[in-house]
Amino acid sequence: MKLTSIIATAAMAFVAGHALAAGNHAGGHGESDAIGKPGKAANVKRTVTVDMLDTMRFTPDNIIVKQGETIKFIVKNSGKIKHEMVLGTEKELKEHYEAMKKNPEMEHADDNQVTVLPSKSGEIIWQFTKAGKVNFACLQPGHYDAGMKGAVVVGGMSKTADFFSLSANAQSINPIAMTTGEVKKIDKDAGKITLKHEDIKNLDMPGMTMVFQVTDKSMLDKVQVGDKVKFIADKQQGKFLVTDIQPANGAK
Repeated sequence: MKLTSIIATAAMAFVAGHALAAGNHAGGHGESDAIGKPGKAANVKRTVTVDMLDTMRFTPDNIIVKQGETIKFIVKNSGKIKHEMVLGTEKELKEHYEAMKKNPEMEHADDNQVTVLPSKSGEIIWQFTKAGKVNFACLQPGHYDAGMKGAVVVGGMSKTADFFSLSANAQSINPIAMTTGEVKKIDKDAGKITLKHEDIKNLDMPGMTMVFQVTDKSMLDKVQVGDKVKFIADKQQGKFLVTDIQPANGAK
């Protein structure tokens, strides 16, 4: 009888400990005020598509939002193995990654994370309430160590203000001025825009007319051919991307 009691107590402790670890992994991020809070679909201001690759990279791996903005992330898995996107502070992500390595069968169920099977997609709707940096990563065992991580830079700026750019390995946030240009052509189906632009200083590119891919096709709804615009361009995996674009007068 005494032995049975000891075994039962030990079993309960094991189950409770395992549940706590899983609970921390699934719910800890969402309870962190530092990264914001779950957003409401009705308040979504912008949709951002994030692609997850078997090269252990996110595309894009840096995203710029305004403070208070609610973003809908469409998270695609273009690889052949399972990936996930988890928002959190760097400390939280590291802690939960260690838990994930010990319990790889754990499944995410919180609002700030989504696990996606190969050739599938999922979504996260999140409101970024505080200025600063919010990290994201894939916590599947081995993926975080391989560099599958990125960052969202949150700033409380107006449409015509300078935005911020952050590389995945940057140690600090560096301001980048938006480039002025004119819309020459829009291809919504392909997610491309042709811009006649001034010098793009962060890319060391002289003024010219060229075609850019946009990271979010909904950006193209804000502008039309002939518009003077301000935009942010980046180069990722050999592609020139427009990561944000606004009419030059700040209003459509």
